[in-house]
Amino acid sequence: MDWDSPRSWDAGAAVETIARLARDGKAEVPVYAIGADRQVATRTFEVAGSPLFVAEGIFAAEIVDECRRRGLLAGAYALRRPRGATFLRRLARDLAEQRKAPRVLLRRGLALLRAEPAVLRRQAGLGARPAPAGEVLRRVADLLAGHPHHS
Repeated sequence: MDWDSPRSWDAGAAVETIARLARDGKAEVPVYAIGADRQVATRTFEVAGSPLFVAEGIFAAEIVDECRRRGLLAGAYALRRPRGATFLRRLARDLAEQRKAPRVLLRRGLALLRAEPAVLRRQAGLGARPAPAGEVLRRVADLLAGHPHHS
């Protein structure tokens, strides 16, 4: 399975999970074994009373329009980071977690490095605003500070 393809992901289930988190403060979420190429379990995820939560991931932009339409979206961002740093972080994580054979991880990491500009353009086209991590963190903090239920 290509975990970097939107076809590996259930966008409808993701939107429903976000809706449940917003409504109930908790939801069942999948647990994946990347090395096994499949979902292996589910677990309960709770937002612990927070008025806002961040739903992140490579496919988050795929559901921006639907989340906006349903009133679930406070902001949508695509992290803009130095490509080399992203490559090294991803490779170190994947090697440490022994997700696949090192040669496979290196080959896939290089392919993702080359594809990253197109991925960012696609995410922007889907409604996510490209921004560096520091800006995204500031914007999320501003949203939280301005939320009426924040204590």
